[in-house]
Amino acid sequence: MKLYLMRHGEAGYHAHSDRERVLTEIGRYQTELMSNWLARDVTEFDLVLVSPYLRAQQTWQEVSKHFSEPRKWLVLDELTPSAEPTLAADLTLAYAEQYKADNVLVIAHMPLLGYMVSELVPGIEPPLFATSGVTLIDRHGERGSISWQHTPHTVS
Repeated sequence: MKLYLMRHGEAGYHAHSDRERVLTEIGRYQTELMSNWLARDVTEFDLVLVSPYLRAQQTWQEVSKHFSEPRKWLVLDELTPSAEPTLAADLTLAYAEQYKADNVLVIAHMPLLGYMVSELVPGIEPPLFATSGVTLIDRHGERGSISWQHTPHTVS
């Protein structure tokens, strides 16, 4: 299984709550850049899991323009910025197993994503994720390893 963990695009701060922050034009552009880059190697995602926060939803809207419709996509309250990393990682793996997904995309937030990497790849310090950044974790059975981590700056 390949787990693509993606941070939402850059978001503005003018909103009534953190949940309602929207992508900036730069955030949309960087997400499009990463999506184009990903589409060179990934033909489709079997499963997409997205945070309910608006900026993550908008990131998925941008990403989805570059890929065919996934077999399943879900919005999970367990993917918010302050969510429990162990639960988020366990749910991701459980849903991947349930839907027999080989390519899974998770769109969420910092610091959750960094901690999820530590849960999925034991012994790894939580990495930082740039906005629109993606980390690929290859998972074989119970073992996971980081294949790469890229940002809009490393792919342009």
